[in-house]
Amino acid sequence: MSTVTGVTPDARDRRARLSVAGAFFVQGLCFASLVTRIPAIQSRHGFTDEELSLVLLAVPVFAGLGSVLAGVIAARLGSALALRASGVLVCLAVAGVGWAPGRPALYAVLVAFGLAVGVVDAAMNMQGVAVQGRYGRSILASFHAVWSVAGLLAAVLASVAAARELPLAAHLSLAAGTGVVLALLAGPGMLRRDEIVPSGQRVGARVPWRPVLLIGLAMMFMYIADASTANWHGPYLKSLGGTEALAPLAYFAYQGCMLLGRLAEHFGPVRTVVAGAAGGAAGLGLVVAAGEPWLAIAGFGVLGLGLCAIVPQSFTAAASLDPDDTGVAIARVNLFNYAGFVIGAPLVGLAGNLRLGFAITLVLVLGIIPLARAFTSRPARGPATPG
Repeated sequence: MSTVTGVTPDARDRRARLSVAGAFFVQGLCFASLVTRIPAIQSRHGFTDEELSLVLLAVPVFAGLGSVLAGVIAARLGSALALRASGVLVCLAVAGVGWAPGRPALYAVLVAFGLAVGVVDAAMNMQGVAVQGRYGRSILASFHAVWSVAGLLAAVLASVAAARELPLAAHLSLAAGTGVVLALLAGPGMLRRDEIVPSGQRVGARVPWRPVLLIGLAMMFMYIADASTANWHGPYLKSLGGTEALAPLAYFAYQGCMLLGRLAEHFGPVRTVVAGAAGGAAGLGLVVAAGEPWLAIAGFGVLGLGLCAIVPQSFTAAASLDPDDTGVAIARVNLFNYAGFVIGAPLVGLAGNLRLGFAITLVLVLGIIPLARAFTSRPARGPATPG
């Protein structure tokens, strides 16, 4: 759904915005709580870097299936239903990772987490774009800013948990329990299907693939960098002499700078994407050149500042391609999110050298720049009429 100007949000719109923001917060809290404890998970289950790379592949592979499932559910039953059910499942799966007694149980829980997080990612962005349409102005970045706030909180809690040697199960259960409560509170305020797709409107899938592919490739390159950062910031800082308690600060810097960027004004989608890719590449340059942990942490911060706007711009551009406001275009573009994670999650570890892995990621981020023109704004349509 595209946005228009001159729309004054009412109480229903504001309630929907708060509920969707809550869903973004829950997903950010749970995801970041998990990835910031990857060094602890690796140590507990005795994974080598190469084995860990293969284990991490399970999440984006199954999340891709979850994204497809989200598109099917949203087109028929609405994105709110998909988001309310899968949001709670994500929280429970995160707790399950902490309690998994061995590798087989861990694998099963990660598969469940992947499927659920795939549905959540697609459905919450469908809801976010729908709320944006009702507001008549660009607000999707504010939802992703909430996600970053949750990531910051999770990184701090992970650092404290590691420093105080809090059991992994206790830490992840605390995060998951908080997430379940917030998800249940947020659910009732989400936009129903009849509030997004007007009664009697034909629900189809007349979404052109070429622009979806171009936008999706840019998102994929961004998520390669994001996955590399999320999964390997800890091992990389440890390789530079950092402690387990220091490692989450790299993710804190990444999400903190991403938050600052998402709160700032952007100047058109094409220029924003180009500048973001260039800034992200500069941040990865610092990471690759780092000889000690604090320089790497600074590099991850610059990376977050550069990449912050690319995901909101991707979903907004995708929504403008969907003539029926079904969420199909968003679900399709979201698949490239997981393609990026499939590549990015193992990339750094399988490169044989962590520094080389981040250097390869830098080159891929530069690939976003020639794709920026695919984000050119398209003619706007009015917001859906409430049902």
